[in-house]
Amino acid sequence: MNKPIKKWRSGAIEGCIWANARTLDNGTEVEFKTATLTRSYKKKGDDVWRSETFNFRRSDIPKIQAILHNLQQELFLVDREDEDNE
Repeated sequence: MNKPIKKWRSGAIEGCIWANARTLDNGTEVEFKTATLTRSYKKKGDDVWRSETFNFRRSDIPKIQAILHNLQQELFLVDREDEDNE
């Protein structure tokens, strides 16, 4: 079974780097890396661990970072502005 070449964990979130290979039409084998983010959780009243995994390529990382930045601003900064208005 393929194992990640690097792994990081923070709480229920895990990030992994994977080494991959693909054979092109001309027979040349190329290697490339991909990444996964996994969130582990238990459903209420259930003792079984479940997980959701998101697979992506290196070129996706800046796009993901931009989206996460906007999500963070909306969730944290807007809530603080709402609190100030009360």
